Amino acid sequence: MIRAADAIAALRERLAAASPSAALDAELMVAHVLGLGRAALAAEPQRTLAPEELTTLEALARRRLAGEPVAYLTGRREFWSLELEVTPDVLVPRPETELLVERTLAAIAGLARPAVLDLGTGSGAIALAVARERADAAVTATDASPAALAVARRNAARLGLANLRFFTGDWYAPLAGARFDAIASNPPYVAEDDPALAGLAHEPRLAVSPGPDGLAALAAVTAGAAVHLAPGGRLLLEHGAAQGAAVRALLGAAGFGRIETRRDLAGHERVTEGAWPREALESAPLTEGSR
Repeated sequence: MIRAADAIAALRERLAAASPSAALDAELMVAHVLGLGRAALAAEPQRTLAPEELTTLEALARRRLAGEPVAYLTGRREFWSLELEVTPDVLVPRPETELLVERTLAAIAGLARPAVLDLGTGSGAIALAVARERADAAVTATDASPAALAVARRNAARLGLANLRFFTGDWYAPLAGARFDAIASNPPYVAEDDPALAGLAHEPRLAVSPGPDGLAALAAVTAGAAVHLAPGGRLLLEHGAAQGAAVRALLGAAGFGRIETRRDLAGHERVTEGAWPREALESAPLTEGSR
């Protein structure tokens, strides 16, 4: 019999060369095998693993060493203090995407019963976080993948969030005539020749890369936003660390005003946003840089 604390230490050492978060990975994997939360596991370091649990842990360790995200191993990922179901049908929610949630909530602050759209929702992370924070909001989420939307719907049901609706379709396709106070999206933005794509091999390719042009999906979302935003509504886009200037240019060319880029906690340009229509905002300064 092996104690949980010893299993964590041994697994942490094995994963050290393969994962920058080996300690956290080890805790999450051992907790998952034991059917415990991290807090419960920390309170029971002397808990022992049965032989069958050790066998399961070894199988998970091999998958992690092969590069598979821990979220797919455990089927869970915390985002915005929400525990989300995650499967290989959806992108693993990242901490930096919480900035997009923050900025979306800021965009609708002060509005009564705001209408919010999350394009390419995947697990539903952004839509669910906004719906939890603003119970009065009407949140709509779309995704081209029926399998991804099934995950998002299960997450909404498990969290007891009823102020959402989900539609299957490519970007705005299922939303004819609908307008929103804020549109948020974390679209695929990694070009297919980007070396970073190798580290995302286990995640759904369509959720990661739009193809040869890393800006293609960002451009499509920007181009369709005008007819789906209420006057003064905001478009908020997550993008790659080196894409801020290009996305600001996209929004400017599409007629948006009050364009600005926000940096994530690592200091990288991460979320660019703009207001529609520009004509009503000509007196406001246009921010070309980042803050």
